[in-house]
Amino acid sequence: MLARATAPSKPSSHALPPNARMAAGFAAAAFPDCDFALRLIDTLAYLNWHQGPTHSLVLLPVWALLLAHLFSWATRRRYPWQAFLGAASLGIAIHIAGDLFTAYGTMLLAPLSYRRFSLPLTFVIDPYFTAIIAAGLAAAIVLPQRPRPAVIALIVLACYVGFQGALHHRAVKVGAVYAATHGLPGAGVHALPQPLTPFNWKIIVEHDDSYYEALVNLWRTRSPAPPGPESGMLQRIAAGYQPVSAAAWTRRGRFGETPSQQALAREAWSQEVFADYRRFAKFPALERIEPAGDRVCVWFLDLRFTLPSLPPSFRHGLCRTGATGSWRAERIRGSFWID
Repeated sequence: MLARATAPSKPSSHALPPNARMAAGFAAAAFPDCDFALRLIDTLAYLNWHQGPTHSLVLLPVWALLLAHLFSWATRRRYPWQAFLGAASLGIAIHIAGDLFTAYGTMLLAPLSYRRFSLPLTFVIDPYFTAIIAAGLAAAIVLPQRPRPAVIALIVLACYVGFQGALHHRAVKVGAVYAATHGLPGAGVHALPQPLTPFNWKIIVEHDDSYYEALVNLWRTRSPAPPGPESGMLQRIAAGYQPVSAAAWTRRGRFGETPSQQALAREAWSQEVFADYRRFAKFPALERIEPAGDRVCVWFLDLRFTLPSLPPSFRHGLCRTGATGSWRAERIRGSFWID
């Protein structure tokens, strides 16, 4: 859609026609997620390097140049690589911008820095976000010679993301009020977008080794009816978000609650074999300690990847046999294949 919106009104003889420009933009926008192949090698390698170098603004010119040459070769040099460079650059850039608005975190400066940047405004699957793009593309297909539908759709999309930014600000204020009224000085307040509607938010107040978490819907004024036994997955998820006035705050310890839990969890957490998960988890919390005879497993989750009524995603832990046995990293599959 961005490629179509920026197409010149009077293209030169060597310029791409609108359909070819849109195809190049589409392929380039899909390119950064080629790092998904890491999932076939190792789950934690994927979790730590997804949205990494292929999503870097520093490396964007390199990837765009590579793709431009590849597209030119694929068309048997019908168009020079220079004709593809603009669409390829825009496609990669819009992908990076879209991922920046999720809670995962993007390595914008790789390889100069591997710090992750995130402005969590949009859930990774947003039906409204997708609908705006689909409508813009449909209009561009119906009116192929006019860039205006794509331009209008992009403006609407930018306004929608701005609206999400306003909701994020409101959700953070809810968390800040909770921290102030419950005597949590210096607490970090985080608001993470949630599925189904832009009004659903997860608020996390981080204080020392504790998290205070609430699932809220900023639009609702009354609590939803509890899901019944016949309710589907989406209904059960939706019922988990309460109006701000009825928000149910829950406390969760990073390393558990009792001294014995905390000692074992800290020991497991600090193991070198768990270093990859420590790098990945932004809001790590002890899920449970699971003893079975002389074997014990210590399971952690990341609060970014929990949803109401569904098993958490990306649960990893350490298990050992006997008090002096070696710790071994393991994981539990969640509701989705990517887990």
